[in-house]
Amino acid sequence: MEEYTCSFLPKFSIHIETKYEDNKGSNDHIFDTELKDQEREICFVDIAYDEIAERYYKESEDLRYFKSEKTSRGMLQEGWRDTEEPIMCSYKLVTVKFEVWGLQTRVEQFVHKFVRDVLLLGHRQAFAWVDEWIDMTLDDVRDYETKMHEQTNIKVCLEQEEQSTANSSSVDEIESHDKAST
Repeated sequence: MEEYTCSFLPKFSIHIETKYEDNKGSNDHIFDTELKDQEREICFVDIAYDEIAERYYKESEDLRYFKSEKTSRGMLQEGWRDTEEPIMCSYKLVTVKFEVWGLQTRVEQFVHKFVRDVLLLGHRQAFAWVDEWIDMTLDDVRDYETKMHEQTNIKVCLEQEEQSTANSSSVDEIESHDKAST
């Protein structure tokens, strides 16, 4: 289970639980023990035919036209879930809490849509990049994850430093301007 929180919004959290099954999304009750009395909505995500934002579209990741060289999987046609083999379903239980009166429903709905869009894009990419990862061992995957984690942290830190430097320069300019005008 993944849990995301925000330190400056203590009443905001996102919980994502994932379970995998060798089926085509036919298990509507996979999370029943956890959700007996909770309201829920089941959304199917079609990695080939659900629309994605234009800014994220890449022809090389369009699964209607993509065909793996190594596995021969691909060129998913309408109704592919009923005809393609092998198939694995990634079930996600997404719980969003934003306990701020007046904003709760809107923010929770927005976050659910955003998470769905992220999952759609991520699963499209996982399928489209199959030739890059199909030959990896579990150790290779872990090494790759570690490397990407480190590179991401470096990039985020550099961006924060640049932003901090730009902000401090602006503050220095304001202070200099204030001193000059007094």
